[in-house]
Amino acid sequence: MKIALAQLNYTIADFEGNASRITEAIGKAKDNGADLVVFSELAICGYPPDDLLDYPHFIEQCEASLNRICSHAAGIAVIVGCPVGNRSEKGRKLYNAAFVLENGRISQVVHKTLLPTYDVFDEARYFEQNDVFDLVSLNGKKIALTICEDLWDSMDSFNYKSDPLEFLINQSPDLIINISASPFNKNKKDDRYKVLRHDAATFKMPLVYVNQVGAHNDLIFDGHSLVLNNDGTVAMEMPSFAESIAVYDTELNYPGNELREDDDTELLHRALVFGLSDYFRKMGFKKAVIGSSGGIDSAVVQALASEALGADNVTAVLMPSQFSSKGSVDDARKLSETLGNPYHVIPIEGIFHAFAESLKPLFRDLPFNVAEENIQARSRAVLLMAISNKFGDILLNTSNKSEMSVGYTTLYGDMCGSLSVMGDVYKTDVFRLAAYINRKGVIIPEEIIRKAPSAELRPDQKDSDSLPEYHILDAILELYIEGRMSPAGIVKKGFEKQTVEKTIQMVNRNEYKRYQAPPILRVTSKAFGRGRIIPLVSKW
Repeated sequence: MKIALAQLNYTIADFEGNASRITEAIGKAKDNGADLVVFSELAICGYPPDDLLDYPHFIEQCEASLNRICSHAAGIAVIVGCPVGNRSEKGRKLYNAAFVLENGRISQVVHKTLLPTYDVFDEARYFEQNDVFDLVSLNGKKIALTICEDLWDSMDSFNYKSDPLEFLINQSPDLIINISASPFNKNKKDDRYKVLRHDAATFKMPLVYVNQVGAHNDLIFDGHSLVLNNDGTVAMEMPSFAESIAVYDTELNYPGNELREDDDTELLHRALVFGLSDYFRKMGFKKAVIGSSGGIDSAVVQALASEALGADNVTAVLMPSQFSSKGSVDDARKLSETLGNPYHVIPIEGIFHAFAESLKPLFRDLPFNVAEENIQARSRAVLLMAISNKFGDILLNTSNKSEMSVGYTTLYGDMCGSLSVMGDVYKTDVFRLAAYINRKGVIIPEEIIRKAPSAELRPDQKDSDSLPEYHILDAILELYIEGRMSPAGIVKKGFEKQTVEKTIQMVNRNEYKRYQAPPILRVTSKAFGRGRIIPLVSKW
């Protein structure tokens, strides 16, 4: 049997667009002689639809799109994901389902068994768990059809009570097909392969895995669909961050390969550019505006946005204060000229003095402190938002994960923006991204990369005045946030106790700021936002 893997980019609730993509792919699969074409989890409505699933007319539109697609299942079988109602009076109102379409009709429906409720997932909020296990028969092949998480029981950390694949394996299938919506993080590729390889090798049968591609709000889906041989080696590997259709023939012998290795920084760069581009495309945005400080964070975001959107569509705004060094302003100009971005210089010294004069009766002779520093950051945010409102340019936030973790950011200041491009990227990775961007020639001036990081909100300010050196800070943060390790456990790793305790105190104390942050492109296993939900008020 020839199986086409359709790795497509869907838009949530774009029923017309999604159905057109699917039917077009069915036509291409037919042209390539496929007997079966497989699409990803909840492809008809896009994943994750979240609380749209609570609207009856949303489900009605899903059903209408499914019927439209069903009419194209002539001369080829189709497997496609779609929510479906639960006819029982008990349990959730919906199932997360895979539909098998043949000869213009629905021949079988398979429901998802394991409903993830961790990290960014909350499927048990909407869906009922499957308890019926039957194989799908197509073209003389018996298929164990599963949906995403149904294969992940082999991960010890999840400890599911049941393994749906075992129920299906007992019925002696010929191959496994898994339709998925598995979001990207920089370590997910290896974890995913470990699961798929385990299942293929354990049950000694080929495994076809079809994942969606695309950015949905904060989540980035990389695609990277796979076919594994019955020994767990790779028979077919599809690209990351791109739509693609490939045909696998069950009657052919495919040489067993290892998974393609990617450079970590290159993968991170591709994910961020893709996430930015897809966010703008799906939201109907064209142009972005960025506050360009002459620092490395804004420089990397400016370079990423220029690649994602086109240099002409990214406007840089330089807003020097009395504390900005001439070098920072010159470096910011140089960056815009190298990238080919339009840019404007709007000094804020006068604005700052106007605020200071207005507050003078209240502040009297109190010393300069964080209040005056934040006035500068908020003055810049007001200017950037004014430009965004006037011209329709979307403000991109340039804060990194290290700063957001410890609250080294200003609410309604440098935290403003419609999208946080690097809010899930630690500062040490920002430097690696800068080096990668400069791999073929200098784009980000070396002066920006070499200079000591500084907010430049007071004379001779350096980040290291308030924070540990970034290589130490980031290591502690990663152990605490991604690793969920205790302070004592981190100290045992060799870090100084006072530094660890101060860092974790800053993380916990600044949760209120992250509650008000813009959506963050997720590239790690524990991004701020829906992936890390911490009580705002607690004694933790």
